[in-house]
Amino acid sequence: MFGPSWQTSPRAYGVVVERDVAIPVGDGIDLVGDLWRPDTDEPVPVVAGFHPYNNEFQTAPLTPEGFSLQRGWMEAGDPTFFARRGYAHAVVNVRGTGKSGGLFQAMGPQESLDVAAAVTHLARQPWSSGTVGLFGVSYFSWLHLQAAMHRPEGLAAVFAPYGATDFYRDFLHHGGILSYRFLLGWKDKLDGVRYESWTLRHVGEERFRQLVDEALADEEIAAVPGLVACVRATRGADALVGDVVLNGLDNEFWAERRLDYRQTAVPAYLGACWGLDGLHLPAAFRSFERWQGPRRLVVGPDVYLDRPLYQLQYEALRWFDHFLKGNDTGLLDEPPVQLFVGRTGRWKRTTDWPLPETRFTPFYLHTGGVLSEREPGPVDAGTSYEDSPFGRGSVRFATPPLVEETELLGPAVLELHCSSTDVEALLIATLHAVDAEGEERELARAWLRATHRRTGPGSTPWSPHHPHDRADPLTPGEVVRCDLGFCGVSARLLPGERLALRLTSSDEDQPPPDPLRVTAMGHVARQSVAVVTVHHGPTFPSALVLPVTDGNLLGTFLSGGVLPGKVGPIPTAKITRRKVDDGGAGR
Repeated sequence: MFGPSWQTSPRAYGVVVERDVAIPVGDGIDLVGDLWRPDTDEPVPVVAGFHPYNNEFQTAPLTPEGFSLQRGWMEAGDPTFFARRGYAHAVVNVRGTGKSGGLFQAMGPQESLDVAAAVTHLARQPWSSGTVGLFGVSYFSWLHLQAAMHRPEGLAAVFAPYGATDFYRDFLHHGGILSYRFLLGWKDKLDGVRYESWTLRHVGEERFRQLVDEALADEEIAAVPGLVACVRATRGADALVGDVVLNGLDNEFWAERRLDYRQTAVPAYLGACWGLDGLHLPAAFRSFERWQGPRRLVVGPDVYLDRPLYQLQYEALRWFDHFLKGNDTGLLDEPPVQLFVGRTGRWKRTTDWPLPETRFTPFYLHTGGVLSEREPGPVDAGTSYEDSPFGRGSVRFATPPLVEETELLGPAVLELHCSSTDVEALLIATLHAVDAEGEERELARAWLRATHRRTGPGSTPWSPHHPHDRADPLTPGEVVRCDLGFCGVSARLLPGERLALRLTSSDEDQPPPDPLRVTAMGHVARQSVAVVTVHHGPTFPSALVLPVTDGNLLGTFLSGGVLPGKVGPIPTAKITRRKVDDGGAGR
């Protein structure tokens, strides 16, 4: 890869492979992995990746295929690519998985400390130049961002797109609603996992049994056999699922696994794709906003990377050449944000997120399922749907056909006023683009458990932050405000197309349209019978606030911008004039 004024390291070396290399991490535990090095006596920089999956399959000589759930955990990249270009590349199991010693931490604090110790060990090897970069997506990225907090000796840069930095919100409890479907499949991809219940260790046997009994008495949990089978477990991958269930509020279990941005000075390459708002996308924007060191953000189309992973390697080479070899590849001279604009096939370069040109525009919900910039009037009141095991209802609001080509690029928020006949409501909002033929495509999802509606520090007008540290039950029939944040929307809408908002309380009857959406679907559901009402009158003006970055200057037209074909006779107005006398008094 090269440009007019820069070039990356050429493919110039043969490759030497060492299997089952042991890396001590300081407490008698060795991490075990494989190492690829260029066939040279000169010290070279190191690229490394750490993960809990089968290490042999990570780098097996397989032909890449489109993303699938069967191969989705092959996230290490091609180590021979880096070795041929003058880098050593280590692919290593975290503790408690594969051939590594100890107990699996599931992104616990010891795991990132292990990676920091391993980075220092690799930097000090005689064949190492002393600089290390961390590479990989998904679990690799999650862990590498955490390890960067410790600023280990030798760590010069991380290439960590497709990550997560808040496992409660990004992955496992969307809006406070337990997301179980992807979790129950993902746990079985962990290789030889040795795990012990965090909850049991922290609260003791008596309290652990109480928490298990409470979970089994919760109808949302009891309705999912896979969760029931895991919640009592104290060892193995099932116990990890149990910990996720038993820690339903944002507590110490989650705090231990959350990235502290105050210590993030290492250069970081961040990103995701628009189709993974239930796993990776929120962290991409959060990290770009809060990262303390040099950073870049790239968000691509709704197509997850092929497996085994090979895309982005040239981009990573350019990043590592810049920071590990001192080869100025011009990256820092370019705009730091690149965003793919949905349906255009084009990228947009910019300087910040949200984009400086964003006009956050409210589209109000109206009676009759209308979504419009017009504020609600006295005829607007509320729209209801049933939520029960016998019928999972929903409501839908849509704009008139657009007159202007309109770009939406940024975060959005649904400012919802709602009530329920129950003491709880699970709210799932989906934003769709609807073409002129009526075909819908999903743009983004947002979630909120209504008893977690309270917002706190860290909220912005376009991105609500919910502490999720307590539940405030609803009073049946009482209207409450619930703000649901969409972490990012990317769409270019043509004249004649519409935007549609669907609101429901369950996704159990929705088959995922593709493997990506599995991460955003499969949540627990209420098992009681309730009627949920969306209020949208003058007193409770529910609105979807959208990030308009181009177009929609005049806004939507209820006519769809279509004038009548024929104009009938125009009646003559009869105007009564009042005569005025010289004194100005009317008669």
